[in-house]
Amino acid sequence: MAGSPDAPREIELKYRVADAAALHAWLDAWSPEGVSVGPWRTRLDRDAYIDTADGALAAAGYGARLRRRGSRVTLTLKTASGSPAPAEGRREVENPALHNRVELEGDASTALDPEAWPPSDARDLLLSLAGAGALLVRFVIRQRRSIRMLTADDGWTAELSLDEADVRQGKRSAGRIQELEVEATGDPDRLGPIAREIEESRLVEPELRSKEQTAAELVEAMTSAQAGRRAFAALPKNPGVLADDTLGAAGRKVLWLHLSRMLALEAGTRSGDNPEDLHKMRVATRRMRAAWRVFDGAYRPKVQRRYVAELRDVAQALGAVRDLDVQLEGLEAHRQGLSGPGAEALAPLADEWSGLREHARVALMQLLDSNAYVRFVTDYRAFVDRPGTGERTPMPNEPWLVRETAGSRIWLAYERMRAHDATLAWADATGLHALRIEAKRLRYALEFFREALPRAQVDRLIGAITALQDHLGELNDADVAIRTAREFLVAHGSRLPAESREAIGHLIDARAADFARLRRTLPPVWRRLSGPQFRRSMASAIAAL
Repeated sequence: MAGSPDAPREIELKYRVADAAALHAWLDAWSPEGVSVGPWRTRLDRDAYIDTADGALAAAGYGARLRRRGSRVTLTLKTASGSPAPAEGRREVENPALHNRVELEGDASTALDPEAWPPSDARDLLLSLAGAGALLVRFVIRQRRSIRMLTADDGWTAELSLDEADVRQGKRSAGRIQELEVEATGDPDRLGPIAREIEESRLVEPELRSKEQTAAELVEAMTSAQAGRRAFAALPKNPGVLADDTLGAAGRKVLWLHLSRMLALEAGTRSGDNPEDLHKMRVATRRMRAAWRVFDGAYRPKVQRRYVAELRDVAQALGAVRDLDVQLEGLEAHRQGLSGPGAEALAPLADEWSGLREHARVALMQLLDSNAYVRFVTDYRAFVDRPGTGERTPMPNEPWLVRETAGSRIWLAYERMRAHDATLAWADATGLHALRIEAKRLRYALEFFREALPRAQVDRLIGAITALQDHLGELNDADVAIRTAREFLVAHGSRLPAESREAIGHLIDARAADFARLRRTLPPVWRRLSGPQFRRSMASAIAAL
């Protein structure tokens, strides 16, 4: 039956949707030629996708779902997504959005015992494909479907469905799917004009995958991200640098730890379900770049320049997304403190920043998917894993052990930070950001050598530096919000409603007040690091080498 040319088929257009609200509004006004459009109605579906533990159905090229709608449960068995060659005499519709698949349906129940379900072609085929394997639920898609019928003058019909779905595995959400589907009950060629008009809206992109395939990818990404987080958590907290390590060996330990962290967090960064994965991946790249600075001279200059440049590209792509995440979080916190109209008036700015973030995320995904990134990771991992690779040969009597060189390297990082003391009283946002960078480099130097130094003493020093970093970080966030919100007003203010201009102005004033407060309270935080007590404590820790 399933392989027969007369087997029931599902024929539909499928599109990815970025902005469901905008598409819904467009469809409200849409009037296709020669086709009447029915009223909207809403349907809620719960689809449980099933297979055997060894994936027997997928291996045979089928997907199976149990759809619960109200009290009825329906089994649907479909072939893999695709458009087979048309029957003789039928014109082929060359559209990547068109899906033409075998689809068998029959009554079922939520109990995963097909022997107990009412007989149907779908049930019989599932039993033959599954064999003795027990069925299990792979994941569930909960859908809210906005549906309307399209009816041509000659009686041809199609069902248009704008779907917003949540993919869940157990109690966890793996992500959301937004799609537009147009399912025809007859000749697929009749979908051609419908497809052209919908695609001309520029609100959709052809979707080559079935919902099942899209959901499976989301679940796989979530599972990989969770495995990455477990791998990240299992990594040591410190690199294991010892006083008698050579500079090259010590640097390699640090680079190995943070490369491992970066790679463990890549799946979570790709899935995007937890912004902290991207944040921590960015931190890992920063620590590696700092390590090349701290261990400068241990490796051949050409090797160092290459990996620093490649790490910089990755860090910049991650930073472009992370910086906008921070701004959007700050904007949302500000909106939550406002009444309804005030919060709504900030929507144009939120939309602008969200759009910029999406562009930055697309650029990040392109980088992570590139051959250049794969080559970088492969080569860098080989460098980190092979002792002695890329290391410079020391000169006779050149200090080369951690105990011989760590003190001067830590103290140099401190001197670079403390040099800002002379100009701190009138430093602008740029100067304060430069101080934050030097503070971060000092903190990383102490962290890299932590295990070769008195631990409790070093932890107190790091705590004071972290407090300064956090303070300067809030200052920088406020400055960026002021600057980018002002740039948005200058570029778009003439086209914004008055209430939006006023709301964005209030946001700028609020962030300016935050900046002034943080600037005013900076000196006491700074004195903890610039004063003699901090210097004596750091000198005492270094002396232990």
